[in-house]
Amino acid sequence: MITVLRMLHRGRLRAERVRGRLVAAGAAMATFLVCTAVSLADCGDEGASLTGLGLALLAVPVAGLVHQANRLASATRERRLAALRLAGATPGDVRRLGAMEGGLLALGGSLAGGALYVVTHLAGPLPQVPVVVALVTLGGVLSGARAGRHVVSSPLGVARRERVRGPRVRDLLLVAAGCGLWVLGGTKKGDFWFFGAYGTAVAMADGLVLLLFGVTLAATWLIRAYARRAGRRARSAEQLLAARLVEADPRSWARALSVVSLTVFFGAGAGAQQAVAGYSQAHALVDVALLVALVTSAVALVVHQAEELIDLRRPFAALAASGVPERALGGVLVRQAVMAASPVCAVAAVSGVAVVVLTVMDVYDVQSLGWAVARAVAMAGIGVLAAVLVALAARPLLRGALRFEART
Repeated sequence: MITVLRMLHRGRLRAERVRGRLVAAGAAMATFLVCTAVSLADCGDEGASLTGLGLALLAVPVAGLVHQANRLASATRERRLAALRLAGATPGDVRRLGAMEGGLLALGGSLAGGALYVVTHLAGPLPQVPVVVALVTLGGVLSGARAGRHVVSSPLGVARRERVRGPRVRDLLLVAAGCGLWVLGGTKKGDFWFFGAYGTAVAMADGLVLLLFGVTLAATWLIRAYARRAGRRARSAEQLLAARLVEADPRSWARALSVVSLTVFFGAGAGAQQAVAGYSQAHALVDVALLVALVTSAVALVVHQAEELIDLRRPFAALAASGVPERALGGVLVRQAVMAASPVCAVAAVSGVAVVVLTVMDVYDVQSLGWAVARAVAMAGIGVLAAVLVALAARPLLRGALRFEART
C-alpha cells in the first residue's frame, strides 16, 4: 500500500498538492492549539483556563476545515485511483488508501505542531503532546476514510453517490441528553451523588459536548423547515431554486455550517460570561480566538461551496445553456447561504446565552442580560454575513465550473 501511495503521489496535480499541504498545516495548528490549551487549563488560574478555552475553540474550525479539504480532495484523488480498479483493486482498497493518505498527512502535520509546542514551551508540561499527536493522527485516518465514502471509483471512471440524509430523531435526543446532563450537574453544585465535585464537572462537560453535537446535527431539522417555508413563499425563480436545493440536502449544509455555528455558540456564551464577570484580558484573547475561528470557518465554507459546485455544475450548466444568466445562478448561491445560515446561527446564539444564563441565573440583572442578548444578536448576524460573503466569493468557482462543463 505504501508503495502504491508513493507512486500516486508522484502523479498528483498542483491543486492536490496544495490541498495536501492544507491538511498537514491544519493538523499542525490543531495539535499546537490543543497542547497549549491543555497546559493553560492545568495552571488552575481562571484567566488562563478561559484563554485555554479560546485556544481549544480554534481547533474546532481547523478540524472542520481539514475534513472539508479531505472531502474535496476525494473526487480528484479517486480519478487517479480509478486505474487501480482495472488491476483488481476493490472499493475497500481504494478507501484504505484514502485513509492512509489522510493519516500520513495528519501525522506529519501533528508532529510538526507538537515540535513547535515543545520548542516554545520548554518549561511547560509535555506529557499531553504524544496523546494529542495520536488523536490528531487518528482523526486524519478517520477523515480520509469517511471522505471517500461518497465517491465510488470504478474502472470506467468516478461517480459521487453520497446518500442524501434528512433529519433524524437521534439528533434531537442528543440535544435533550446534553441539556439534561448540564442542568443536572449545575443543580447538584458539587454534590453529584457519591462522585462529588468531580462528578459535577464531568457531567456538565459531557452535557456540553452532547449539546454541541446535538445542536449541530439537529440544525438539519431547522434548515429543512426554513427552506420549505421559503420555497412556499418564493416570489422569484432564484429563490424557489435555492429553497428546493437546500431542502433536498439539508444535512450537508448543517455539516458545512457546523464550524460557524460552534463559533457563534461560543461567541454568544463568551459575551454572556463577560456580562457577568466583566471584560478582562482573558476575555480579549477569547474574542481574538473567536475572530480567527470565524475566518477559518469561512475558509471551510469556501471548500464546501467548491464541493457543492462539483455536484451542481451539470444542472447549472444546463440552466446556463438554456439562457439563465450567470448572475442569476450566483444569486441562487447567495440565497442558499442565507436560508441555511439564518436558522443555524440564530439557534446557536440562543443556546450559547442560555447555557451561561441557566448556570449563573442568581447573579444576572437586566443590564447584563441586555448586553448578553446584544452580543448574541451580533454573533448571529456575523455568522450569516460570513456565509453570504463566502457565497459571493464563490462566484468565480461557479464561472470556472460552467466553463469546464461547457468544454466537456
